[in-house]
This record gives sequence, structure tokens and C-alpha cells, in this order.
Amino acid sequence: MSAKVVEILSSEDLRRTLTRLASQIVEKSRDLSQLVLVGIYTRGVLLAELLARQIETLEGVNVAVGALDITFYRDDLDKIGLRTPAKTNIPFDLTGKTVVLVDDVIFKGRTIRAALNAVTEYGRPEVIRLAVLVDRGHREVPIHPDFIGKQLPTAKEEIVKVYLQDWDDRDAVELMAANN
Repeated sequence: MSAKVVEILSSEDLRRTLTRLASQIVEKSRDLSQLVLVGIYTRGVLLAELLARQIETLEGVNVAVGALDITFYRDDLDKIGLRTPAKTNIPFDLTGKTVVLVDDVIFKGRTIRAALNAVTEYGRPEVIRLAVLVDRGHREVPIHPDFIGKQLPTAKEEIVKVYLQDWDDRDAVELMAANN
């Protein structure tokens, strides 16, 4: 069985999508001085940094960015296997802040559920919102993103891969489907 790869977002599509997401985050945030972006390792952190740069370009406001590892908050480690945790880096109190969690792909919702638990260790935010580059459906928990770059209905066995220049040497989103 070979995998068929379909490009969902090109480098240019990705750039436009991030600009739109940044604009939506700005529009929904009352006070940009209270806005923080918290990326979920690995590509969520890179996306949070890209969104912060775009918000600074659009609004001239420097938005704080944190990095969150949710490994020890997961309820499905037995299914996904052991992994080496990354270092959470949230060097600021989240109390009273508008926190936007950022991830590359939302699928079952378990990563976000774990992230919500982890965030509470860093303060009590005013509000927590969720921004994802790709929403592929198939939720197992009642979580819905506030900001979605691309709605992409998929089959459960398909794989969505996000490639980002700073990590993968290219920008793209691809769907990998098995051929029968």
C-alpha cells in the first residue's frame, strides 16, 4: 500500500492563512497588551511565533509568546507511546491575560484538553482561546477552535502533515491518504 500525498496549503497559502488568523485574533482581543500566545510543542510553538510577528506587523504591538509541553498532562500516553518532553517556557504569569493556545492540527481534541490542564499551572487567564492551522474533525472531547486556518474533513486513517520553514526547511500542509 503506497501513500498518496495531496498538497492542502502551499507556502503562499500558508502565509495568507497566518495573516488571516493574526487579524482574527486581533479583532477578537479587546486589549492587545493583555494578549499572549502559547504554542503547543512542536509546530504550535513555531506557529505562535509566526502569529506574534504578524500581529506586530499589523498592529505594532509586541505579543508575548510561550511554549507548552503537554506530555505529562495527556490521558493517552499508553496509545501514543513514550516521548521525550520538551521544556515548557512560559516566563510570565497568565493571570488576567487573554491566552490563545496555538497548535498546528486539531484532531481528537486530546492534546488541547491536556493543554488546558497544563495552562492552569501558570495562572488564571481571563479567557483562553484556541487557534489551529488545520481542523480535521473527529473530536473525542467537546473542544472547538476559536480561530481555524483551514477546515479539512478527513478520514480517520489519513494523516495531515504541517511543514514549517524554521523546522522542516519548507512551508506546506499535506494530506497523506493510503491508496487501496
